[in-house]
Amino acid sequence: MNMTRDFAAIVLAAGKGTRMKSDLHKVLHPIAGRPMLDHLLATVDALQPAKKVVVVGAGRDQLENALAGSAETCLQEPQLGTGHAVQQAEESLADHSGDVLVLYGDVPFVKGETMQAMLDRLHAEDRPKVVVLGFEPDDPGHYGRVIADADGRIDKMVEFKDASEEERACRLCNSGVMAARSADMFELLRRVGNDNAQGEYYLVDIVNIANADGDSCAVVSADTPAEVTGINSRAELARAEAQWQELKREEAMTEGVTLTAPDTVFFSWDTDLAADVTVEPHVVFGPGVSVASGARIRAFSHLEGARVGEGCS
Repeated sequence: MNMTRDFAAIVLAAGKGTRMKSDLHKVLHPIAGRPMLDHLLATVDALQPAKKVVVVGAGRDQLENALAGSAETCLQEPQLGTGHAVQQAEESLADHSGDVLVLYGDVPFVKGETMQAMLDRLHAEDRPKVVVLGFEPDDPGHYGRVIADADGRIDKMVEFKDASEEERACRLCNSGVMAARSADMFELLRRVGNDNAQGEYYLVDIVNIANADGDSCAVVSADTPAEVTGINSRAELARAEAQWQELKREEAMTEGVTLTAPDTVFFSWDTDLAADVTVEPHVVFGPGVSVASGARIRAFSHLEGARVGEGCS
């Protein structure tokens, strides 16, 4: 993977997350025992960013404590939309002249390869001003549409409620994840207005502004809709957990682990199983477990903070 791009990541996490009905900040709710925000930041860290800025609002103390210096924070108060949120990071990035990748704390599964593809596309021959991450869900429903040509050059971005029937027939949707060169990002954001039903400043508007200037913008597509799944409620959190567990089980079996009843085995984010391990039904791995080759984990076990030696049962 090419890691030569000098980029900063801005992670939006200022929302109240009211649908979670929880005192815990939405992006700190765990998936496989790890806060969803940490899943995302670990992926970002693998690409070696020059800087990470998390935009906070409601519950800022919780986030600042959880981040504990691993990323800078900046405050969005009041909260006037996604474009306004990104603008709050401008001061933190005053000395950053590279690229900017905008991510969401409640969209934790964007892959490193996808982030890299977006940054690479920004530096392709046609030098687009903005790169958007698109996806094609089974049901495009009320997502905003990305109207683009065969080469991924964006003609326009349109919200579902403003789209014509022809535009609604387009299956390519906007995930909200974007990349731009730092100077372009903040220059375009200064020109975004709030003349819309919500009275908010939308990040997506930078694409239409760049297009109106005669510049090009481009779309890169996520491999699967699951990669850009947003988590706003307990039900969506449960689906995200199931999605993560399914991937982890497939990965384990691909790497030589026997799971006799895969759907009944649950992993922690840091579970480490060697090849030729056998896991019987109804096993839960808590944090801090490693299992050496040839070991067998018996049915109805719960392991936590344990090292299981070679050939052990």
